[in-house]
Amino acid sequence: MNRYIAFDVETPNSANDRMSAIGAAAVEDGRIVETFSTLVNPETAFAPFNVALTGITPAMAAAAPTFEAVWKDLEPLLSSGILLAHSAAFDMSVLSKCLRAYGIRWRATAEYLCTCQMGRRCCRGLENHRLNTLCAHFGIPLDHHQAGSDSRACAELLLRYLDLGADPAQFLRTYDLLHSRTLPRGHG
Repeated sequence: MNRYIAFDVETPNSANDRMSAIGAAAVEDGRIVETFSTLVNPETAFAPFNVALTGITPAMAAAAPTFEAVWKDLEPLLSSGILLAHSAAFDMSVLSKCLRAYGIRWRATAEYLCTCQMGRRCCRGLENHRLNTLCAHFGIPLDHHQAGSDSRACAELLLRYLDLGADPAQFLRTYDLLHSRTLPRGHG
């Protein structure tokens, strides 16, 4: 089995180009083998909507490390497997924009899976395929909009989909980190 790195970001405002928190959970051999979670100082303004949604205040983030500092610990984890997120285009975009904002060169592209897209195929009868709906369906604990919990829940969803016989290769996409976009299938 491949190694998958589920991750989730929270953002401080609607620009969605900085993080106020990030969580990650590594899946290997059918189980979660490693987790990571931290607040991030986005070095930008917070919108009231985002504070209400995530509970992360400017004061909380001010004491947290910047993305540049977090990246030193996060990069080895994200580099160790195929990325995975729920509504992954959003999280991939925020990651891409943060890397660019801090002048960090990681890689030009990254392979990823989206547990929302996978859920649409694996759980067709649900009213929607939001993270909280899928977690309720499978009985997965979730403290929604908390990056550590959301990333772990995303990892758990992947494990449920694998148990249902899903083939991750059918859902694999490539994200252009330099231009913040998903590449068309069959690119390269």
